[in-house]
Amino acid sequence: MAVFVALGAFLMTLFGGWTAQRVTDRRHLVLGLAGGLMLGVVGLELLPEAMEAAGEEFLGVHRALLLFVGGFLFAHVVERLLAVRRAAHGAADADDPHHHGRDAGRPERAPEVGLTAASAMVLHSLMDGIALGAAFQVGGGMGATVALAVITHDFADGFNTYTLTSLYGNDRRRAFAMLFADAVAPVVGAASTLLFTLPEELLGSYLGFFGGALLYLAAAEILPEAHHEHPALSTLLCTVGGAGFIWLVVALAG
Repeated sequence: MAVFVALGAFLMTLFGGWTAQRVTDRRHLVLGLAGGLMLGVVGLELLPEAMEAAGEEFLGVHRALLLFVGGFLFAHVVERLLAVRRAAHGAADADDPHHHGRDAGRPERAPEVGLTAASAMVLHSLMDGIALGAAFQVGGGMGATVALAVITHDFADGFNTYTLTSLYGNDRRRAFAMLFADAVAPVVGAASTLLFTLPEELLGSYLGFFGGALLYLAAAEILPEAHHEHPALSTLLCTVGGAGFIWLVVALAG
């Protein structure tokens, strides 16, 4: 039953990615919506679940919150290291007399950042599938509740996976490859629960860390990019709407 339900998540993920790539002429709206969806997923779903599952405090602070901050800092450090490398590469190009034309002086994209972020989304979807399988092991009612949350918010996962991959300069082939991997992940995760059970504390720790990294991407990368060229009210409304959509999902699932 869990694997069958995960097929619904597979289709919903693909639909989210298809939606993201179809509205390229409204890119600022896509990014604004993606930022709101990511904010809602982190604050209203991942972090509460992480705090419930991660267990006791460590040195006076909840373990999930420590890992949340750690995930945020990890994403920041990775982004800064890649920025330094790109700056050094740009300086080398500036010294090259053959480096000229319209791309000269343009900041380079970092495809590896997008692939890393999308890979984290794939891992998150894999954990969604595992959570789905574990919920059906507990009982049909619990499984149905988790299924509603997973299938509905996998639209946001697919949307964000495609957006994150393409935002950093990856071509459509790579973006679609990561989208497909994200769609398959919950099916694989649900099927894997027939073989093992993930400890609850480990799951909570992962959710806290991933939530911090995802919040960094939303706050430091996605939303500034959305408002860079189009600081419009419509973009802001998309961000608020994205967060509100996740709130609705959580309310329906809870």
